[in-house]
Amino acid sequence: MLKNIGSNWALSAVQILVFMVLSPFVVDTLGEQVNGVWVSIVALTGFLQLLILGVPMASVRYIAEHVAKGDTKRANEAVSTCLAICLVMGAVALAIGAVLYPVFDAKYLSSSDWKLTPETIRDARIAFGVVVLTVTLGFAARLPYGIFDAHHDFLVRNLVMGGGFILKLGLTVLLLSMKASLVYLATVQVVVMVAEFCTAIALVRRRHAGVRLSLAGFDRSLVGGILSFSIFAMLLNVGSKLAFQADALVIGQFMAPDRITVYDIGFKVFDPMTNLVLAVGMVVMPMATALRARGEARQLAGILFKWTKIALTLVLMIGAYLLVLGPEFLDWWFAERDTQESGRLLQILLVSFLFFLPVRGVALPILMGLGKPRRPALALLLMGIVNVLISLALIKPYGLVGVALGTAIPNVMFAIFVLTVACAELDVRPAELLGYAAGRLVPAALLASTVLVFMKFGLHVAGFTQLFVAGVVFVCAYGALLVFWVYRGDPHVDLHARIFGKATT
Repeated sequence: MLKNIGSNWALSAVQILVFMVLSPFVVDTLGEQVNGVWVSIVALTGFLQLLILGVPMASVRYIAEHVAKGDTKRANEAVSTCLAICLVMGAVALAIGAVLYPVFDAKYLSSSDWKLTPETIRDARIAFGVVVLTVTLGFAARLPYGIFDAHHDFLVRNLVMGGGFILKLGLTVLLLSMKASLVYLATVQVVVMVAEFCTAIALVRRRHAGVRLSLAGFDRSLVGGILSFSIFAMLLNVGSKLAFQADALVIGQFMAPDRITVYDIGFKVFDPMTNLVLAVGMVVMPMATALRARGEARQLAGILFKWTKIALTLVLMIGAYLLVLGPEFLDWWFAERDTQESGRLLQILLVSFLFFLPVRGVALPILMGLGKPRRPALALLLMGIVNVLISLALIKPYGLVGVALGTAIPNVMFAIFVLTVACAELDVRPAELLGYAAGRLVPAALLASTVLVFMKFGLHVAGFTQLFVAGVVFVCAYGALLVFWVYRGDPHVDLHARIFGKATT
């Protein structure tokens, strides 16, 4: 399990490096206004992905269940049925995208607040169509990854996805250097998706010869079961889209597109942070399904304890650094821009993500793997709706801070609820889990953070070198506390014993 999660984290590291290079490059090349248009296109077309009905997540669960039982025939039937559903829903998404096109044009591109040039409007229209096509083709293109996940073949999957990130980096820099065009940026998405899909299909045929991505094994009797699970997976996606992508659309309704960019810069760090904990969830969910299929679900309580603490360890390490030095980090990252407002938004949002991310990465995937998606899915949907409502209510009196609060408050509420549900399902007391995961960890993070506070206010760190040194010193202090106190004698991960080769008492 650790090897698989480690490969997921390696992929996250590649993604973060690509992300660190591309984010300021795209903003600087396009400009804040045009970049805001791009963020709006991605946000609006992203809702089309909801039509996939959570089928990729359902495919992992169904294929993993049959793989665990050694039933290749049923696994192929699940693959074929999922593929058929994806193709149908992709066609529906394409039709809905055609309907959304004039809405986007009238409500955003032609808005008097946006004041776009004719060339930008033309490029945005074409880019919107290209992104819609990418989203709809992506329905079926994501299924090979479900096959890899179900076989716990995470290393190969991550190599394919990592290659996609590198290709995206190269193409984006090349094409935008030639011309700062939304059309070029949208074209990159299509090319990368097709390249990844072709590579993944070839590897599936080579590594899992018994599994075929075709319609030959379509089984109508599976449709109901897949869709019943997929509906709740879809609700998870709806909630996520409302919570984390609708903000751009809300801002675009009341403000100019450059304000979307200001908010987006403050929000950017949460994509890689989320992927870091989802790397755990990608392994935990099929494992929960396999343990359930073998009648060994009682082992999941230990997995919940162990990986919740590990996820919280990572989130606090990154979160503590950004909570103290986040504004300075953004100043360096987007060197040619005034990021003070984005830095304040980052700090507001970050507090809530310290609660949200460990639960999203561990407790929720366990519930999904056990076939218990109803309550967490509805909770995430409600979280997204509340997010939009609070953002709409607060954007006029408080501006972008109101939108940030609209995201932060529901995040915390969701985390508390889903953690309680997972504990009840696994017959674990929430206080016991929190005491184990956070009892020593939170004080350790606070203690190590005093180093950052001193460097911020005492030494006034700024620029890459000083920020890097501050990070290294903080990680060393935090790591020492983890080894010699937080994880010493830990029943699941005794770092002190593993490093020094002796048991602790």
